[in-house]
Amino acid sequence: MADTSSNATGLVVGMGDYVYDVIRPFGKTPRGFATGYISHVAVDAKDRVYFYQRENPPILVFDSEGNFLDSWGEGRLVDAHGIYSGADGHIYLCNRDEHEVLKLTPEGKIVLTLGHRGRPSLQAPFNHPADVAVARNGDIYVADGYGNSAVHRFNAEGKHLLSWGAAGSGRGQFTTPHGVWVDANDRIFVADRENNRVQIFSPEGDFYGEWGDLYHPMDIYGDASGTLYVTDQIPRVTMYAPSGKVLARGKPVEIGAHGVYGDSKGNLYMAEVRMNRVAKLVRRPSGSSR
Repeated sequence: MADTSSNATGLVVGMGDYVYDVIRPFGKTPRGFATGYISHVAVDAKDRVYFYQRENPPILVFDSEGNFLDSWGEGRLVDAHGIYSGADGHIYLCNRDEHEVLKLTPEGKIVLTLGHRGRPSLQAPFNHPADVAVARNGDIYVADGYGNSAVHRFNAEGKHLLSWGAAGSGRGQFTTPHGVWVDANDRIFVADRENNRVQIFSPEGDFYGEWGDLYHPMDIYGDASGTLYVTDQIPRVTMYAPSGKVLARGKPVEIGAHGVYGDSKGNLYMAEVRMNRVAKLVRRPSGSSR
């Protein structure tokens, strides 16, 4: 059933089995509390929604109905960018301009730090990292996308295992690797933003292929069925089968969604960074009509 809250826009997007009612803004902040530049969004196993913003407090937590639950990160998180909710129950995020990636508890306690705070590195991790994702075995992948043009792989304990990539437009080269995702088959998907494509790799960095027909892809999210969702600056979201076949497309936001994530019910959440808000896409049951 579609959300009938006062934030329902009346906009319906998608096609086939991927049709959504658009709710925006999502999230009821406390009185006197305003959201800022929301860079990204993530959803944990309890369908709690984490906004990651560039103002204080950096992390805002809501339930699936948009009720405010918690906030944290002041004084430690300086420049919000990518965020990921791990199967291990932890939150992973890129503190971009501090050149580090952090693993935290859902309450904001740091349990692992990757990189060296305040110390950018050429090629080696990190130089303004953009996004982070975690494989089934706990390996951590980071798209080091602003100062570098690389993907880095770490084990679950934070040991650096390997890196690949260089500046350029050829296979395995990047111009702003902006988003990263690992699917159930351990394929690494990288949103190669300025090259208008998503590249696909093995865990060792072997090139598998690429998906085009995108304009500055921003982020990638994969659901439990294997469907991949890619946002770009059309602004648009494209739903792909694991093979790369386009399943659906739509324009749910006014400006390209800087981050996208889904919940256990098939709904999507999109961070509209320049609009200071998150949009919720409530998925309709297959075959339903308006």
